[in-house]
Amino acid sequence: MTFIFLGSVVAQAQTSSRYEQRYDLLVSQFGHAGVGVETVLDNWAKVDSTNAKMLYGKFAYLFTKAQSAQVEARTGKKYLGMDPVLTLKDSLGNDINYFQINVFDDDLYAESLKAAEKAIYYWPDRLDFRFMKANAYIAYEKESPDMALAYLMNLTDENVRRKSSWKYEGEKADQDFFQEAMQEYCFSLYSIGTPASYEAFRSLSEKLSAMFPDNTDFMNNMGSYYLIAKNDYKSAYKYYNKVLKSHPDDETAIRNCVLAARKQKNVKQEKKYLEMMLKYGSDTDKLQAEGRLKVLNK
Repeated sequence: MTFIFLGSVVAQAQTSSRYEQRYDLLVSQFGHAGVGVETVLDNWAKVDSTNAKMLYGKFAYLFTKAQSAQVEARTGKKYLGMDPVLTLKDSLGNDINYFQINVFDDDLYAESLKAAEKAIYYWPDRLDFRFMKANAYIAYEKESPDMALAYLMNLTDENVRRKSSWKYEGEKADQDFFQEAMQEYCFSLYSIGTPASYEAFRSLSEKLSAMFPDNTDFMNNMGSYYLIAKNDYKSAYKYYNKVLKSHPDDETAIRNCVLAARKQKNVKQEKKYLEMMLKYGSDTDKLQAEGRLKVLNK
C-alpha cells in the first residue's frame, strides 16, 4: 500500500508539473487572462487543488479579467501618482490632462479577492500572498485606500504575534524584509497624493514607527507627512530632528530639513542643515550644499 501511495503522489506531481509548464507558456504568450489560461487552471486545480502557483494563477486571472482601461480627464498634473497620457488645450488655452484609469467589474473583483483568500488559507506563511491582497485593495480603492490601510495595519499586528518566519515566493523573509516591504506600501499610499491617502500614509507610518523604533524610515515618513501634506513645518522639524538626534548622518532627514527651511525662506535654518549635509551627505549632496552655502553667504 505504501508503494501505491507513493506512486500516486509522484504521478500527481508529474501531472501538476505538466500543467505548470502549459500555464507558464500561455501566460508568456497571452498574459494572465489570455486564451486558454482559465481552462489550464481549472484542470490543474482538479489534480493539485492547493498548489501555490495554481492558486496565484487563479487570483491573477480573475484580477486581470476584472479590469478594463479607460481614459478620463482629471484636474491636476498628476492623478494617483501618474502622469497624464495626453494633454490638450480647451477653448481658453488651459491644459486638460487625460489619464489612463483602470475600472473594475465588481463581481469579478470580488471573485479575485476570494481567490486571494483561498491562497492565504492554504499558504498562511506566504507574505507574497498577503501582499497580493493588499495590492488588490490599493488598485481598487484608488483615491481613498481605507480597506488597504486596515489590511496593512492588521498585517503589522500579525507580524508581531507570529511565532514562525514569513516566506516570500518560497524563500524565508526576515524582519528587515518585512520592514522594507511595508515602507514600500507607505510610499505607495503617499504617491497616490490625495487627502485620504496622505492620512493612510500617516497612520501606517505612525504604527510602524512605534513597532520598529530603530527604523528611521517610518519616523522620516511622519516628518514628510507634515511637510508635504500639511505644510506644518514645526511638526515636520520635530520628527526629522528626532531622527537626527539618534542618527545625525540620516541623509533623508537632513535633505528634507533643508527643503523645509528653503520653503520657509528661513536662511538661518537652511544654513544649519546645509552644514550637516556637508558633513554627512553623499559627494553629490556635498557639492550642492557647498554651492548653496556660497549663494547664501554672499
